[in-house]
Amino acid sequence: MTGNSGAGVPGAEAAHAPSGRAYLDHASTSPLRPAAARAMWEWISAADPGRVHTEGRMARAALEDARDRVAGLFGTRSRQVVFTSGATEAINSAAYGVLAGIRPGAVALGAVEHSAVTESSERWAASVIPLGVDRAGRLDPSEVAAVLDRHPVALVQCQVGNHEVGTVQPVAEIAELCHRHGALLHVDAAAGAGHLPIAFDDLGADLVSVSAHKLGGPKGAGALLVRRNLRITPFIVGGSQERARRAGLENLPAAVGFGAAASELSRPGVLAGEADAARAWTDRLRAAAGSIPDVEIYGPDRPELRLPHLVCLGVGGVEAEPVLIGLDQAGVAAHSGSSCSSESLEPSPVLQAMGVDGERSLRLSVGWCTTGEDIDRCVRVLPGVVARLRELWSGQA
Repeated sequence: MTGNSGAGVPGAEAAHAPSGRAYLDHASTSPLRPAAARAMWEWISAADPGRVHTEGRMARAALEDARDRVAGLFGTRSRQVVFTSGATEAINSAAYGVLAGIRPGAVALGAVEHSAVTESSERWAASVIPLGVDRAGRLDPSEVAAVLDRHPVALVQCQVGNHEVGTVQPVAEIAELCHRHGALLHVDAAAGAGHLPIAFDDLGADLVSVSAHKLGGPKGAGALLVRRNLRITPFIVGGSQERARRAGLENLPAAVGFGAAASELSRPGVLAGEADAARAWTDRLRAAAGSIPDVEIYGPDRPELRLPHLVCLGVGGVEAEPVLIGLDQAGVAAHSGSSCSSESLEPSPVLQAMGVDGERSLRLSVGWCTTGEDIDRCVRVLPGVVARLRELWSGQA
């Protein structure tokens, strides 16, 4: 039950920022890839994949093809992929599925985890044991080992890479520690998926959450990857969809769009090529920011210890919100702090956990459709925006 071939589909051409502007907020959400837009349009009026009539069987085939494509990107079997409405639901499903179901108990988690991880753990865990990080935002496996030695931990929460400063965590080492102590490991890979190679079957994690919209797929699509032979209690009940692991009519267009984006990234050299380009862009941004007085670059210095596509800066002498507004007026879309905290612009708990100023951060992030002109614009206008705001700030003091 398909539509047209995608000609004239809104979003079927590259969804860039308006002419003359630079979109540098891909870590919040990345524009939809044209291949994903075209694929979604084919199934925008799809039938229920759970029905046995021809239209239903066609929808089922499209859904399972999308599942295969997502599984291929993340190095696992299609049966391990549970489609969700996004990473937030996947994260909640992981926490609930373990803590309210198969293994109630304590959770150990890094102080720099996303709010979805922190709050879902606090809701369903018997207790939460925080794990400290260094000034670069990185967990110390020896501290994780010490916590696991002292406490009967049911679940460890560890992200692949940090959503604010880009710090890559030692997931493989932590997975080995979890296995040794009988704890389950959930990995939030939303920030790293599509930017780093992630092979679920080799990662050592029991559960991994991913999102489509941060890698050029549609909003409203994500997945929880579940280790083979691990049966968790479903977070959403009321139907037998997703092999009885997540109830509700599947969002077929979103799943197909996710699959199309995953397929594009799975082509030989594409993910690595995009990551190399992203690192070149962010290296330029880091160099430009480093030349501005009283600007600190947060996160690890070593490239292999940070996500390739984002830079987090501490801008001394001015609050975060005016910097964002000044950049926006100069044609650059950026962000401060977590992708889920823009309404409040409160101090970043991630930066506070790192021991740095949590009130003056600026996050610049690139993606699949970033161009040299985007970087040129930001490099050109950022020093002037900061200088003007500092002058205004000092005049009001």
